[in-house]
Amino acid sequence: MDTQRFRTTWQMAILFLISSLLAGCGINNIPTYDEQVKSAWSQVENQYQRRADLIPNLVETVKGFARQEQETLTAVVEARAKATSINISAADLNDPAKMRQFEQAQSQLTGALSRLMAVSERYPDLKSNQNFLALQSQLEGTENRIAVARRDFIAAVERYNTEIRTFPGRIWHSLMYSDMPIRENFSATTENAEQAPQVNFE
Repeated sequence: MDTQRFRTTWQMAILFLISSLLAGCGINNIPTYDEQVKSAWSQVENQYQRRADLIPNLVETVKGFARQEQETLTAVVEARAKATSINISAADLNDPAKMRQFEQAQSQLTGALSRLMAVSERYPDLKSNQNFLALQSQLEGTENRIAVARRDFIAAVERYNTEIRTFPGRIWHSLMYSDMPIRENFSATTENAEQAPQVNFE
């Protein structure tokens, strides 16, 4: 009985030692960094959704003062519909075509919003409307949050990609995580894409 107990204790000690050694040599880095990429992407989506949620009220407010700007208003509504129709799942993060499609739709919405905000310059009553000013401020804050979320996502993807391309992560990737490919990252689809658009026209 004592021999059995001793053997079990010895096996547990060896298992603990092996687990400690493996944990210390980065075996868990790849799945950890992969989860950080997914978490960072969720923040990107959250901020784009926040922007999309502001747009209906913004359009209605502008419409109340500038109904003749129907073309601009329609462009914003259509761009929003297109942007919100493209959903990127965790699996889609490895698909360059899907990522480009998402980026282009968001970029088109950014452009349409910029044109809508420029319209306000022609309407002093609109520019001084409290509801419009509040929405404008929220939109500006959201654009800044989008820029931060994108930056964090880019950093998470770089950390993950670097891990599976360098030693010892490259070894663990080939042995245990070969089903986890290089992640696609954001690319600049518009000029100065890394900067948050300016929406304050005062």
